[in-house]
Amino acid sequence: MTSATTRDRAEEIVAAVGGPANVLSLTHCATRLRFELKDASVVDRATLEKVPGVMGAVPQSGDRYQVVVGGAVQSVYTQIVNLPSMKGVGAAGQSDADVKAAARAKARGKVAWLDAFFEYLSDSFRPLLGVLLGASLIIAFTAVLDALGVVDFRAADKPAGWVFVDAMWRSVFYFLPIMVAYNAAKKLEIDPWVGATVMGALMTPNFISLSDPTVFADTVCTTNATLGTDSCVADVFGLPLQLNDYGGQVFVPLIMVAVLAVVYKMLKRVFPENIQMVFVPFFSMVVMIPVTAFLIGPLGIWLGSGLGSGLAWLNGNAPIAFAIIIPLLYPFLVPLGLHWPLNALMLMNIGTLGYDFIQGPMGAWNFACFGATAGVLFLSWRDKDVQMRQTATGALAAGLLGGISEPSLYGIHLRYKRIYPRMLVGCLTGGLIIGIFGGVNTSIFAFTSLLTIPVFEPMALYAIAVAAAFAVSMVLVVVSDYRTAEQKAEAAEARLQADADRALEASAGAPAPTPPADAAPTATLLAPLAGTLVPLAEVKDAVFSSKALGDGVGVVPADDAATLDVLAPVTGTLITLPDSRHAYGIKTDDAVEVLVHVGIDTVNMAGDGFTSTVTKGDRVTAGQVLGTVDVAAVRAAGYDTTTLVTVINTRALTGVTPRPAGPVVPGDVVVDVVP
Repeated sequence: MTSATTRDRAEEIVAAVGGPANVLSLTHCATRLRFELKDASVVDRATLEKVPGVMGAVPQSGDRYQVVVGGAVQSVYTQIVNLPSMKGVGAAGQSDADVKAAARAKARGKVAWLDAFFEYLSDSFRPLLGVLLGASLIIAFTAVLDALGVVDFRAADKPAGWVFVDAMWRSVFYFLPIMVAYNAAKKLEIDPWVGATVMGALMTPNFISLSDPTVFADTVCTTNATLGTDSCVADVFGLPLQLNDYGGQVFVPLIMVAVLAVVYKMLKRVFPENIQMVFVPFFSMVVMIPVTAFLIGPLGIWLGSGLGSGLAWLNGNAPIAFAIIIPLLYPFLVPLGLHWPLNALMLMNIGTLGYDFIQGPMGAWNFACFGATAGVLFLSWRDKDVQMRQTATGALAAGLLGGISEPSLYGIHLRYKRIYPRMLVGCLTGGLIIGIFGGVNTSIFAFTSLLTIPVFEPMALYAIAVAAAFAVSMVLVVVSDYRTAEQKAEAAEARLQADADRALEASAGAPAPTPPADAAPTATLLAPLAGTLVPLAEVKDAVFSSKALGDGVGVVPADDAATLDVLAPVTGTLITLPDSRHAYGIKTDDAVEVLVHVGIDTVNMAGDGFTSTVTKGDRVTAGQVLGTVDVAAVRAAGYDTTTLVTVINTRALTGVTPRPAGPVVPGDVVVDVVP
């Protein structure tokens, strides 16, 4: 049960921002509630900052307002959106990431349809990342036991206990079509349960039983000579219905939902609003279940089967080309579920030839995929990106131990389009090595992981190929990054904000150190640009004004200022310089850490209006030009131009004393420091 105190806090916050009627939308990030208001001028900031648990209130450009609540943000957000008075408030159910995704959707790249396609794929799978990782780690566990000879998980006569373990992970992969249909429908803004129901109809025992000729005399089954798979056709109301096992198929639900969205939205225009709840789902199901069963489902299976047959022909006629093409195709087949028919071809090869030739080149793709994930993991450790580090760690473990690529693809690669070109180079590298040196075979069906390397022949060639694919993808991702400059700047600012807010939470109520009366300043900070010196308490950002990022001052440029040089306030080493060029971190020889932050929330400009003349690691001297800022452009973008100069490690020093407010020019002393 939610405590009265928590509910009271939620109600007090809403009341202080002008009440539910003043709230257009509410989202949150790691530490802040983000309000979009009808009129931000009615916010009672003093009252808001007195609410228990609120560490600061931050006005933003326009009618946006942020409330800093630290690590409790999720629970406070949930309580606010669950208030009866907040029912119906726009976008209240969206996360901050959802809002940013919507903003990105309005500003697509040069190939808008490709952006939309990748977003459709990503958003259809991303909510499933947790269960995919969970299932993949179960597979990894079983792969370890299989490799150690504890149990043969490919055997048809496993003990009941191990069959039950199989069910634990197959539950995710078998019913993946229903889950994908739900998310895809949600992405296209139609009833997700209708999408799940349409796909579920093709996976019921009733539908599956139609393929049994002993029960239905009109059902005819044939065997695909190339793939070794059975295909059955039933007579349904006089029409031939091709029956397939849709377990694990994701291409079919993706196509189905795209068609369903058109039908569903058309029906909403046809029926009056007061009867839509009944008749729109009804007619959607009546139309789409037959269309999917008779047309869309078989189309997806035909495409996969045709692809498998074509690859079999290619391997028999041009094996080198086959070894190169397979790892280059898989990155596009797996997200669509079109790789499943190839599994049947692998099993048939083993049964008829005694060996399979597909899994070796496929391993090059898998390890290129895992290498790209390892590159992302390396960068997330370096950049202290906790969320991505967790995602990449789980995906890499599932990949290297279980041979499962879906967590990497759906959780990371489809979200960041820069990964694919780099990963394809790794795929090409591994495929070339396998193709040039005669190919790789295996006599068993195996997940291509570290544990199954010994089952491939020649093992040395396979090991070299997958290691090369892994290394090339990883190095390319690490060297060139997987994010755009805008994404890196956004992530860096989010981490800075979260760290600062948590520091504010941890240090709430703790007084700043007071220097001894006889302490003399041994270091001074100079004004980085011309303007008016103001105390941090007057700065319109709770993080800086609360001194969570250290004591210091703000400098407000003159109203008529255009382009200004940003000067180094101290002599030292440049240790921080984000791609957005809006902030500089300098560490002096006396271990004083100084931050120059040009403007508030200017990271959102992604470098527009900012240039720099220095690089990270440079030695800079007090008064040296670090870069320039187009003050007019910052104002035009709606951001506060106040430039902050703070001593990050204030609490580790003897004293930090800001100078009094007033006009300053570059070179004037603005802060005295006693190390």
